[in-house]
Amino acid sequence: MKSFFEGIQDLFVNVLFAPLDGLRELELSNWFAANTLNWLFMIIGAVAMVYWMLQLKGFSDRGEEKKDATAHSYIG
Repeated sequence: MKSFFEGIQDLFVNVLFAPLDGLRELELSNWFAANTLNWLFMIIGAVAMVYWMLQLKGFSDRGEEKKDATAHSYIG
């Protein structure tokens, strides 16, 4: 049973976390290159937020949103 858990440890430490070890070593030489993945995720999040806001504005402009007090049960 001990070898089973050591196999799981070996999989995670030596295989699945290897890219993160590479990023940690890259950070010492070039901070911007090491954080490109973070910047990519922030850009994707910003684009998604802008898309969401445009969709909400479109629904509001077309009058498809229920704005009365009975639209949500927790309001009143």
